[in-house]
Amino acid sequence: MAPETLLRAVSPALLLGVVLALGLEQLLAPGLVLPWRRPPATLALHTGLWLAWQGGLLLLLGRPWLALVIALIGLLAVVVVSNAKYGSLREPFTVHDFEYFTDAMRYPRLYLPFLRVNFPTVLACAGVLVGLALCVRLESWLVARYAPLSLCYGACGLFLLAGGLVWLGRRPPRAHRYIAAHDLAHLGLLSYLWHYARAARQPVVVAAPLAGLAGSTLTPAALPHLLVVQSESFFDVRELAGGIRPEVLAEFDAACADALSYGRLRVPAWGANTVRTEFAFLWGLSAVAQGVHQFQPYQRLAWQGLPQLVGTLKNAGYRTVCLHPYWGSFYARDVLFPQLGFDSFIDIRAFSDQDHAGPYVGDWALAEKIGPLLAQDHPQPLFIFAITMENHGPLHLERVPADELPALYTSPPPAACAELSVYLRHLRNADRMLGELRGQLAAATRPGCLCWYGDHVPLMSEVYAELGSPQGRTDYCLWRTEGAHPRGVQHDLAVEDLALRLCELAGLVPAT
Repeated sequence: MAPETLLRAVSPALLLGVVLALGLEQLLAPGLVLPWRRPPATLALHTGLWLAWQGGLLLLLGRPWLALVIALIGLLAVVVVSNAKYGSLREPFTVHDFEYFTDAMRYPRLYLPFLRVNFPTVLACAGVLVGLALCVRLESWLVARYAPLSLCYGACGLFLLAGGLVWLGRRPPRAHRYIAAHDLAHLGLLSYLWHYARAARQPVVVAAPLAGLAGSTLTPAALPHLLVVQSESFFDVRELAGGIRPEVLAEFDAACADALSYGRLRVPAWGANTVRTEFAFLWGLSAVAQGVHQFQPYQRLAWQGLPQLVGTLKNAGYRTVCLHPYWGSFYARDVLFPQLGFDSFIDIRAFSDQDHAGPYVGDWALAEKIGPLLAQDHPQPLFIFAITMENHGPLHLERVPADELPALYTSPPPAACAELSVYLRHLRNADRMLGELRGQLAAATRPGCLCWYGDHVPLMSEVYAELGSPQGRTDYCLWRTEGAHPRGVQHDLAVEDLALRLCELAGLVPAT
């Protein structure tokens, strides 16, 4: 048959796909600018990307309407995940999140309990499934109706058109700011993902704030132990509700009273995304400096070879150890961390089932692993970076017995605060860990510095709906076993400045 006949056969499904994709985007939270109010280049890019996506499926499946339905299913999956993410973490889907589809299968407890759908999404899913069933049953193959040469011409024309439209919309508009919700709203989903993916392939050229640590003139014999604890979801929650017992954080209060520096910590994560805070601490780079890589810095930026804390401390004479009681393959830490300069990486395989406090390895068990390391008599100072797991969510899957509540509250909590009770139980264990670590450092033969900080506030949607949301800042404490520095000094910081502050107080670099 003639090419124009083939065109008439496939173009309705292709054009409808472009329009339906724009419609499905409108289901995204927190809401998108209407298509006709966006820059024309973003619409050209959307059309080109959609034609390439649906056209690729058409080439594979040979059925125009089936290809349309499958293409919409893919888009709908992203919409559902994005809305679930926004509802929990206040951030929409980004291009870096595609890797989490496989992570959700490998570590389902960390992801699947947070998936939520609304009625419009359910309705759209039902419509897509009905369309899928009809296409499979009623639609015939193109190869049964058209000559191979006609199909070849049609495919070439379609992909040339798609490529031309992508080329026209390739330049990011001025509205592009690497603020995910803003960029999604003004660019549309496909254009937003494409621009972020393109930017993520570019290396970051920035000044490395921690590069100066390599200039320390202290000999290994004069260097103190450095113990850094990134405490899961740690923050002073007592400001959120008045009925929480103050002694839940008794050890933290004591540490702050004797601290070289303590205060609120500005972190780039809210409710999850530990690696954002982790990267900012180890590399000393703010989210703005990271650009598009801020959403998942361990995907590309961490492998770029920028100066960071671990390598510079190792060059200064430190033995370097990381402890993380979860699977080392998560975020590829087991591959990345040795490249950064860690001499040893201890993951969940070093712990037993008896070490759990709830679903994850307890903070006390982690402290018991750190103690023998500090007790070793070794000519080199020790840098320990511990990443805790006990207070990791989802908290709503746990329960606290009623007889334990009086130890957490001075007055009964609201009915909607079950997650808060779970959080407080684990927070109290983190506080015990802090006290134990201070004792271990004080008992060591070498002076030591302790840096304790929270990676992000916990995810407790029902609690925040009842009591109000926290600002998103966590808390930190810098403590040293000895020295003439003033104690109990409150000073709020950003997490990207914390490592440098630690090294100043430890005497590795002059104080600024």
